[in-house]
Order: sequence, then C-alpha cells, then structure tokens
Amino acid sequence: METQVKKTTAYDVVALIVLIVLAFLFIFPLYWIVTGSFKDAIAINSATPQWFPLEPTMDNFVRLFDRPALRWLLNTVIMAVAAMVLTCITASMAGYVLAKKRFFGQKILFSLFVCAMALPKQVILIPLLKEMSFLGLHDTLWAVILPTVGWPFGVFLMKQFSEGIPTELLEAVRIDGAGEIKTFTQIVLPIIKPGIGALAIFTFINSWNDYFLQLIMLNSQEVLTISLGIAKLQTEMSNDFGLIMAGAALGSIPIIVIFLMFQKYFTQGITMGAVKG
Repeated sequence: METQVKKTTAYDVVALIVLIVLAFLFIFPLYWIVTGSFKDAIAINSATPQWFPLEPTMDNFVRLFDRPALRWLLNTVIMAVAAMVLTCITASMAGYVLAKKRFFGQKILFSLFVCAMALPKQVILIPLLKEMSFLGLHDTLWAVILPTVGWPFGVFLMKQFSEGIPTELLEAVRIDGAGEIKTFTQIVLPIIKPGIGALAIFTFINSWNDYFLQLIMLNSQEVLTISLGIAKLQTEMSNDFGLIMAGAALGSIPIIVIFLMFQKYFTQGITMGAVKG
C-alpha cells in the first residue's frame, strides 16, 4: 500500500514563517533577560549590543543573593502554589455542582459568577483591603492567596468541563451505592483532569504576576514577592540593569517549570474547550 505524501502548499509555508517570527518575538525578551543577567555593567550599557555575553559573570547573581532574593522567591512560590491548589479544589467542586446538580437559584448563581468575571479587580480593591484588615490578614501571604481562591473564571472553566460528564455514568455510580465524595474523587476528577491542568497553569501565572494586588496587600520585607523585590531594586538602583535582569531571570524559572509540568493537560484542556465550542 503506497503511502500518501501530503503536498506542501504556499499557505503551509507562510503559516510556518509567521509562527517562527511570532515565536522569536515572544522568546527574545526572555533570552535578552537571561543573557543580560550574565553581563557586567559595561556590556549592558554598551552602545553596541552584545547578543551573547562575551565575558560571562555571576556577579549579578552574587549581589542579588546578598539581598533576600531567595526569600522573595520562596514567598512567591508559596503564594502561587497555595493559590493554585486551593483554586483547583474549590473551582472543580463548584463547577461540578453548577453543571450536574439541580437546586433553587442555580442559574442565578452561575450568572453572578459570569458577571463577576467582567468586574475589574480595582472596583473591589477597597472592600477587599478592608476585609483582609478586619480578618487580621493584611501584610501576610494569605491576603494575596485568598482573593485568588474565589476566582470566577476558574469556576466558569470547570463548569464547562463538568458539562461533558455523562449523566448516565453518575446515576449508575449512585445506584451502586457510591456517595458524593467517592463519586467526585473517583469519577468526576479523572474526567475533568485536563481542565484542572489548564486551570492550574492559569491560576499559577495569574497569582504569580498579580503585581497590583501584591503591592496593595504586602508591605513588610519578610513577605515581599519576587515582583515587589525586583521593583524595589529598580527604585534603589535604577541604573543597575544587570542586577534587575538577574532578579527577573530568577523569577521566571518557576513559571517555566510549572508550564512544562502541566503542558500536556494545558494542551488537552484548550483542545477540549475548542471542540466543545
């Protein structure tokens, strides 16, 4: 049986060129930050840019670690991981209930979640700040973790994934005597796992990059995140770009690691969402 060879069209060539150009544009800032973190001040401020450090140095990282950079990074990792785990748990349960349970006010409740997605965070910032202060959580990591846990987009996303769970399967499990906890953990979670993987990436990145909320909620040196720490470096040493680039390179490592860990689920989640329309 002869193997059919797909003919390369002009569209395929143009699409490939466009993708390569876009990939280069997206990856170049990261490349420039990483290479810049290994350059000295003369190379960074040179009128002729060095596309690769000719004389690599670790001095920027040494000076960065003289400051509490590892503490900043640890705070950010704890904050983002806690927000990611708690959001995935609460959003998956809420999405499943909204998709497969029938109760009074269900549609109204889901409509409120949809409306909350369109609500800018700046609108609720003052009530949120007062709430965290009243609970005694202001200037703690919980002040930036808890607001993320109730992310409306996460509930909306998991509700859409839970719609694909066969109702007949849930009814059969209940007939066999399975309770709600067993049904959720053994039946629902494996089916919506791609959605949870996609939500994990979204939540981690959203929490990691939420500079505005971190700026309002965190003040003490002990609870600063890597974003606030880098901003502080820019304030103290506005011309020390090597030190700033070293901090930015250090802060990008967990984002890349998390994406590589959940890349398979992220791709599956986006694909399933596209098929469901």
